[in-house]
Amino acid sequence: MSLKHAVLAALLEGEASGYDLAKLFDVSVANFWAATPQQLYRELDRLSEAGLIAARVVQQERRPNKRMFTLTEAGRKDLVAYTAHPPRPTAVRDELMVQVQACDEGDTAAVREHVRGRMEWARGKIARYERLREWLLDGRDEETYLREAERVGPYLTLMRGRAFEEENVRWGERVLAVLAAREASPRVRQDR
Repeated sequence: MSLKHAVLAALLEGEASGYDLAKLFDVSVANFWAATPQQLYRELDRLSEAGLIAARVVQQERRPNKRMFTLTEAGRKDLVAYTAHPPRPTAVRDELMVQVQACDEGDTAAVREHVRGRMEWARGKIARYERLREWLLDGRDEETYLREAERVGPYLTLMRGRAFEEENVRWGERVLAVLAAREASPRVRQDR
């Protein structure tokens, strides 16, 4: 997937500035696609040049002028065509996994701290996802929202992001338990 389609999908929510999109990416799109603000602004320029989004300048008196972006019909058609193609399988590239893979020969205490850090990061994301979930539901139960909401895509990706982070916490707890048990084992301590 390219950043192009993530930006086009984000603009389905409506007109947004580059700043608005950066916040949106940080809060909701980040559960499946990460991008820096600089990457977003470059992509917005490319999409505008390609005619997939339209930009308009909003004059502001006490602040710099800002550009607001909306999807064009060509952008909507591009998204339709994109959703018709099967996605490539996900490939995980995670530095922590390499560290855990090497923990038997490495600094196990440091790896445990890295795992704890990942768990804290995941818990923070789960809390943000829960706030976003409550905002989306707006007092409705989940089934009512999924049946009646104008758009359910953001909620469905939120569910996936939350499940991913919950699994990161479960996995981290298991890793810490295994490493603690191995450290307590006389056989493992003798071999090292």
